[in-house]
Amino acid sequence: MGKLAGKIALITGGTSGIGLATATLFKQEGARIIVTGRDEQAIAQAERALGDGTVAIRSDAGKLADVAQLIDAVKDRFGSLDVLVLNAGLAPARPFEAIDEAFFDQIIGVDFKGPFFTIQKALPLLQPGASVVLITTIVAKIGFPQGTIYGAAKAALGSLARSLSAELVGRGIRFNSISPGPVDTPIFARTGVPPQMLEGILEQMKTTIPMRRLGEASELAKAILFLASSDSSFILGEEIAVDGGMTGVKA
Repeated sequence: MGKLAGKIALITGGTSGIGLATATLFKQEGARIIVTGRDEQAIAQAERALGDGTVAIRSDAGKLADVAQLIDAVKDRFGSLDVLVLNAGLAPARPFEAIDEAFFDQIIGVDFKGPFFTIQKALPLLQPGASVVLITTIVAKIGFPQGTIYGAAKAALGSLARSLSAELVGRGIRFNSISPGPVDTPIFARTGVPPQMLEGILEQMKTTIPMRRLGEASELAKAILFLASSDSSFILGEEIAVDGGMTGVKA
């Protein structure tokens, strides 16, 4: 029997990269899956890849009306939730001096406000023993040029996991977070950096990772599964770095 047999799991940003790898693994472990995304083509592809029984919903994490409609749809279809993975996010690079209010609001809206209100609206559906996993980033810990807003928003997510752990522990809901290092996913292509320059940046980045390689989405999915399942039943309010040693090892 799978580690998530009979569980209902909602994964935001579940149509590509870490989210899709997590949805695939969760389904293999017996969960019924709901994934969200913003791109219709990616949503259709994910639904086909994940197979029968998967629900894929177009939802923008930065729009509270979309968040409300998403949770209503989950309630109508399933009635409850056992696992919530907050993975949807944006990570565009921009120099500090070039950041304007619109850019600031966009990143904060998707990377912090969206997860905050998704949890709030999903709370009535979360069952005792449920697990909420927030996806942060090592950028919130060690700092990267042109990542000021992204890092700050993700740092707020880590804080949110700890605060909600303290406030809601009596409900039997666990909140933890995963802090990925550089992972080989499509998000790099959406940073706005030209492809040739991006390739050089990624090669340079590998030299700063003690394991000298990028992570794989499947590796992050296994860590998320650990926090989502009863394997981590005595873990609360923690942030696990899955980063090839970037934040913990000098090599």
